[in-house]
Formats: sequence, structure tokens, C-alpha cells
Amino acid sequence: MGSKQRTYDAEFRAGAVRIVIETGKPVPEVAEELGIHPGTLHSWVSRWRRNGSASSDRAAATAADGGRLREAERAELERLRREMSEKNKRIRELEMERDVFKRCMALWVK
Repeated sequence: MGSKQRTYDAEFRAGAVRIVIETGKPVPEVAEELGIHPGTLHSWVSRWRRNGSASSDRAAATAADGGRLREAERAELERLRREMSEKNKRIRELEMERDVFKRCMALWVK
């Protein structure tokens, strides 16, 4: 009989861990939403907590500096935050437009 073990790519694992870490949702809840076994997700999160946050070069450099950002990093972070804010604003505008169009179509169909 063949093994039914599923394999997940690194991008999927990283995304699942990010959901748990950033949203604070419990592992079993996120695992159910993603259709994976809670034990599998728990092991990914545990592995990330052990060595994931310091694995990237930038995070390791920041940790070596005592957690301080260099001026170039600070400027880039501010720029990225501004861009994200602008994109979120645009998304909200487009969602409102979509909702208006949905209502118009519903009225037109009636």
C-alpha cells in the first residue's frame, strides 16, 4: 500500500506560519482553514520560532546591531509603509466602487 503523505512547498509552509504568527489565530483553526493536519502546522511554527526569524541575512544583521535599524533600512521601511498605506487606500476605494456596481446591477436586473 502506498504512502499518503502529502508534501508542501516552502512557500505554502511559510505562508501558513505567517498566518499563525501575524494574526495570532490558534494553530488548529488555521490548520483546519488550510486543510492540513494541526500537528504538521504546529511543527512548522515551532521550527520557525526556533530559527526562522533570525534566518534571513537582514534579520541577523539587525539582531547583531542590537535590534537597531540603519538609516538606509529606516528610510526603506518608511517608504514601504507609505506604499502599503496608499495601496490599502486604493483597495478600499476599489472595493467601494465594486459594491456600488453590484448594487446597481441588482437594481437593474430587478
